Amino acid sequence: MLGRTTRMIEDPPIAKFLFSDTRMSWLWLVVRVYLGWQWIEAGWHKMTPAWLDGGAALKGFWTGAIAIPAEGRPAIAFDWYRDFIAFLLQTESYVWFAKLIVYGEILIGVGLVLGAFVGISAFFGALLNWNFIMAGAASTNGLLFVLAILLMMAWKVAGYIGLDYFLLSFLGTPWKSSTPDSANQMKPQPV
Repeated sequence: MLGRTTRMIEDPPIAKFLFSDTRMSWLWLVVRVYLGWQWIEAGWHKMTPAWLDGGAALKGFWTGAIAIPAEGRPAIAFDWYRDFIAFLLQTESYVWFAKLIVYGEILIGVGLVLGAFVGISAFFGALLNWNFIMAGAASTNGLLFVLAILLMMAWKVAGYIGLDYFLLSFLGTPWKSSTPDSANQMKPQPV
């Protein structure tokens, strides 16, 4: 790295337009409200005793997911993930994990619909979708995973028509200075 200078590589214009231009916030509004509603519905349908009182529904799902059929392929393709789910079953983690899934899905959905911390909400939604896919539940999880990834990429403008407009202005962002003096120090000084 001797003699090398730092270079900034610009994003392509289409990426800037899609993921950083506030004019596209209407598109991300539609995507995040759709995705958020899917999460709210999924969590709401799980608000049953089978999920919340002991996690029997999750125990059944995990038991089916780790089963190795006599013929054909198992639901979980990766041994390490099957071992992880088996460990969760052995430790009876489904009792508390089921509640985490139910309330997590609802909170993710509310965050996306309201446009509050869209990038973080989309990340946790993608994490849940990824785990559902790994456990063999394809369904709509692939599409929802892709939408969550796109929302994570567009996090700066995805909540612009939503609470992030206020939250990010109030809380700031990691790269934005909190003191006005330090912002002025970063500007090039005239020679």
